[in-house]
Amino acid sequence: MQESQHGVELIRVSREYTRGGEGVKVFDDVDLSVKPGAFCAMMGPSGSGKSTLLNLVGGLDRPDSGDVIVGDTLLSELGESDLAEWRSENVGFVFQGFNLVPVLTAYENVELPLLLTGLSKAERKEHALHALELVGMGDRAKHRPGQLSGGQEQRVAIARAIASDPGVILADEPTGDLDFESACQVLDLLGRLHTELGKTILMVTHDPRAAERAERVIHLDKGRINESPAAPDDGFREVKPKEGEGA
Repeated sequence: MQESQHGVELIRVSREYTRGGEGVKVFDDVDLSVKPGAFCAMMGPSGSGKSTLLNLVGGLDRPDSGDVIVGDTLLSELGESDLAEWRSENVGFVFQGFNLVPVLTAYENVELPLLLTGLSKAERKEHALHALELVGMGDRAKHRPGQLSGGQEQRVAIARAIASDPGVILADEPTGDLDFESACQVLDLLGRLHTELGKTILMVTHDPRAAERAERVIHLDKGRINESPAAPDDGFREVKPKEGEGA
């Protein structure tokens, strides 16, 4: 896998939704710059715009005004079909609820988004198996989600996110449904993707112990973005799986 060349820029971005007939401004003329290969945590109260920010960066949503630039791509210049193609090649999504297809094996779940690319069957197999090996789930490739623990499911979900070798990984509460030890192992894995593979990671979290793993911590509130330095890690310590066991 290649190191990320994808920085992220939000330039005077505004986004408003309508709820109950009234306009709710999520972002009001905000700027944000994330360098390529950075690991950035985003925190804030519910409704502060954390998931909206991920959706804007991932091309799942569009701003009312302003520009979103990922790498050298200005997302507003892409039509819907081009945007979907760009997203499949450049962005990996990790969700709190894993979002695995229960009737598919781990391998089939990881391969699924690769069906949208121009890869051959042999290339898809190579990418999917390599991603599973990277997250320590190569020996679970034929297992279905119901046969895996929560931590193992999330690692499969991360394998699915990185299978296309995207420059940017967007993680929305990736440890929210996990026990402490499994959460530590998932954070260890995201840390490796950052330090060893140079991926640009934007992670939404409510837990300050998870945010401590990032090199930057951004706080969102009332349509504004504020920043504080990441504190030394004194919460989610690095946890190694016991021999023969997974998360």
